[in-house]
Amino acid sequence: MDIYQEEVVQRALRGENIIIWLPTGGGKTRAAVYVAKKHLENNPGAKVPVLVNKVHLVEQHYNKEFKPYLGWDYSLVPISGDCDQKDFFGCEVKNSDLVICTAQILENALTNQEEGKHVELSQFTLLIIDECHHTHKEGVYNKIMGRYVAQKLKGERRLPQILGLTAFPGTGGAKSIKGAVDHVLQICANLDSVIVSSKVYAPELKKKVPRPRKRFDIVDRRPQDPFGDHLKFMMQFIHDFMALGPDLPVKEFGTQEYEAEVVILEKKGVTDRNRLLAQCVLHLRQYNNALLINDTVRMVDAFRVLESYYSTKTSTATDGTDFFLLGLYQENEVELRKLAGDARFENPKMRKLQNTLLEQFDQGEHSRGILFSKTRKSTHCLYDWVSNIPALQRAGIRAAILTGTGNGTNYMTQNEQKDTIRNFRLGSLNLLISTSVAEEGLDIPECNLVVRYGLLTNEIAQQQASGRARAGGREVRRELLNECLEDLTGRAIGEVQRMEPREFQMKITDLQTEAMLTRQLAEQLKIKKRSRFSAATVQLSCRGCFLPVAFGNDIKVIENINPDFEKYYKTGEQTPLKTFEDWEPGRVISCAACGKQWGREMVYKEIALLPILAIENFAMETPEGRKLANKWKKVEFTVEEFNFSMYCQNKFLNMLD
Repeated sequence: MDIYQEEVVQRALRGENIIIWLPTGGGKTRAAVYVAKKHLENNPGAKVPVLVNKVHLVEQHYNKEFKPYLGWDYSLVPISGDCDQKDFFGCEVKNSDLVICTAQILENALTNQEEGKHVELSQFTLLIIDECHHTHKEGVYNKIMGRYVAQKLKGERRLPQILGLTAFPGTGGAKSIKGAVDHVLQICANLDSVIVSSKVYAPELKKKVPRPRKRFDIVDRRPQDPFGDHLKFMMQFIHDFMALGPDLPVKEFGTQEYEAEVVILEKKGVTDRNRLLAQCVLHLRQYNNALLINDTVRMVDAFRVLESYYSTKTSTATDGTDFFLLGLYQENEVELRKLAGDARFENPKMRKLQNTLLEQFDQGEHSRGILFSKTRKSTHCLYDWVSNIPALQRAGIRAAILTGTGNGTNYMTQNEQKDTIRNFRLGSLNLLISTSVAEEGLDIPECNLVVRYGLLTNEIAQQQASGRARAGGREVRRELLNECLEDLTGRAIGEVQRMEPREFQMKITDLQTEAMLTRQLAEQLKIKKRSRFSAATVQLSCRGCFLPVAFGNDIKVIENINPDFEKYYKTGEQTPLKTFEDWEPGRVISCAACGKQWGREMVYKEIALLPILAIENFAMETPEGRKLANKWKKVEFTVEEFNFSMYCQNKFLNMLD
């Protein structure tokens, strides 16, 4: 360990709850390994869970940090959603000294009362929380620590020591020193910890983790943009068709503000039973997305987004609105394709980006870089661009996409992510085109180039990416503001650290008490809200065509079991997804009338083929009017539990009939 790491762990070695604040590349995890080692040596029977907030960090911390230093003397186990051990988490904890897992797995085990799966916080002696600045609001870290704080305030003494790790806690959106101090205090209260950083050996830390050199490249907009202008012409045509009137002013096309506006208008269309408005703004959102892509990458990328969207619409048009919107695109498709292929009006950012990459990669074989972009879609567009530019290929650029794990198109599997990072480390790849997944926690080697391509970042991402290399992009004012916020956070942490211990503890206790009471009140309000309507009085309608398809009492806690429901949907492709303990995902399901995607099928206990519905794809007719919800936990009626035995019995009787 470096001397500054030894400095920051001293209070943890004395058994205190602390948050270690070290910059990216400063060795926070290695310091945590040292604390865990000393804790296990000095406390026979100790149990240490290490919590991470992303699946890929489980194996990374296990293989690169904890196993090499602790694996010979202690029993260690990595557990994530992709392994079977998660189903017997309680047993794994009992048989292990140290468990590395995602926070959600521990949260599930704390709430699951089944033997072999359940654990209590009192079973642990040291709880390590990686990227602990996420311990706020409704995040899973804060749910776990909310239990901890509630038990502490009730006088429970058998609670684990806390060790939090962060490169930057941020300001919580505050722009003043008082607001930033309040945010840091709240993080400390949530983690029941003091925050420590290197003071005596700060110069050694600065030598170890030097600040990168930054450069802001400002690229002028296209002098002419006939492709974008044609998209805006089509959008205005749709607005004229909608006849919104002067009471609804329109934001500028091709902006995030406009997208936010059409999201609100779509909700208004659904709740007002105005299908013309609801459908028009859904299409306007696609055109706006195309404009945003046109501003970020190539015209052809923007065109392909629209082409893909409308390829599915031909067979699902149901009324005059659908035929108008489909016809408008079809009438302009040839012209859009032609304009998208006109190299005279290509995005000047692409030329600037090409020059920036060549500037680094023409220097020799050892260049390595990360190209950050905002969305998974844009990473795929940029990869296609890099792969098809001869000059970039001649410069020896070997690129790959790195995005978050998940299900569906444009996501990566955990193994694909691991392979990409391994190949980058070994040198068979030298450019990662990534979303923000590479900014936090991933063990990515140092680079001599980091490009923030058209990104508006926050100060946390700014600080964490600075451990990789230099920044670029045109959003200079926002990036300079982030530098100010970095400085503000450092000053706020300094103020908190200088507080008298008694004053600090009083503030922390007050914040913890307030948070506990707030959580209790919020839970009571949730319970009250969930029983506002009788389930039988709530009717679900397709959000796309408003067709009534089910009642609230047809819905059960994991699926819909009304046998008549099947006639309202059609099945699509089978997408590869992982299987779960009692069920296996099946085909995508969509509205049979309008094609609106609803969810997917599931095979439950190898017997029942049932639909899983996403409530965001439906409108709810209630005694107080039409309502929307984006999650099932927000519906205002009680969803009953699924009775599998009763389901099987009814199926058997139906077969006899």
